[in-house]
Amino acid sequence: MATSAELARYEQRFRRAGLPLFIEDFSPTHDIFTRATPLLGFVFLAEMLGATSLKWPFWVNLFAVLGGLAVLIGGFAVLNRLRGRPWWSLPSRFGTPELATFVLLPALLPVLSEFQFTQFLGVAVSNLVLIGLVYAVVGYGLIGTTVWGLQRLGSELASSVASLVRALPLLLVFSLVLFMTADMWQVFAGMPTAFIVFVGVAFALISNLFLVLRLPQELDRIEHDAAAGPPLRRLQRLNLSISLMIRQWMQVLVVSSGVGLFFVAFGLLAISRHVYELWGISPGNWSHEFVLLDHPLLLSATLVKVASGIAIFTGLYYSISLMTDATYRTEFLDNVTAELRDLFTDRTRYLALRAELHEATSAHP
Repeated sequence: MATSAELARYEQRFRRAGLPLFIEDFSPTHDIFTRATPLLGFVFLAEMLGATSLKWPFWVNLFAVLGGLAVLIGGFAVLNRLRGRPWWSLPSRFGTPELATFVLLPALLPVLSEFQFTQFLGVAVSNLVLIGLVYAVVGYGLIGTTVWGLQRLGSELASSVASLVRALPLLLVFSLVLFMTADMWQVFAGMPTAFIVFVGVAFALISNLFLVLRLPQELDRIEHDAAAGPPLRRLQRLNLSISLMIRQWMQVLVVSSGVGLFFVAFGLLAISRHVYELWGISPGNWSHEFVLLDHPLLLSATLVKVASGIAIFTGLYYSISLMTDATYRTEFLDNVTAELRDLFTDRTRYLALRAELHEATSAHP
């Protein structure tokens, strides 16, 4: 006979796999914000500092902090009584009143102390953003997916290296030609670091666009191959899509980081100060010289920028290949499908246990 403990074990596995929306009756008020109660409580109490002012002496700010703490605790105590809870208790669920109190009550402190309505808006908007982040991170299992991926980092690395070896001849020709041209060095030497970061973000968005366009049909195939049971709902498919995107990001990060480190090492050996002078390139904001086997080596900001650029190009190529090249796509998705098959099987058993438990409860109210 099904028990609540068995259901809890299945639900815990879904959470650890970064698929919390596989849990039936998953609720933001009970399952998302309550799990973030320590974080929300810490931020709520820390915002008592909003009652202070840089213009006041220390002892006045001390009383302001105590007064702000009293306002926050008193306001939440009143809410608890209105919601039928003991005034000192933490909420067992976060509904609209609790979230509104978290957003608005700390934002009132700057208004009460110095009539700072601009700070009121700043604190309120910051708290709203925090609530949105908590909803996204906890609700869609971003932490669980990341931890799950880190636990399998060895297999992910092996899979990434295996795929990279297939692409290595073309990638090496493409990358080495770029790396050994003065134009490439001149372009990246003149780019601020922030611009290189922007290029990396832009390329990441492009690769994500390819993934988003390919994911619906790939999800249909994965669900058809691995699933046995009711089809996934829209939010569950979204949860699975986010999980697959994080998996791909981790593989791309491993590959691009490895390529970047390789070209830093290669540049140390191949690009001397004489080459910098010949190409008319500055080492950048910083540089360090070493000697290896009586040969001078130069590690510079420009070398790191160029290697980062090559890594960004490689990451874009690799991420697109994972979804468009039949060989890479099959390997990536076959590995994913093999791991998800067990989760889909557990979901089928979980739904059957829920139905059995519901029938038993209905028969013996």
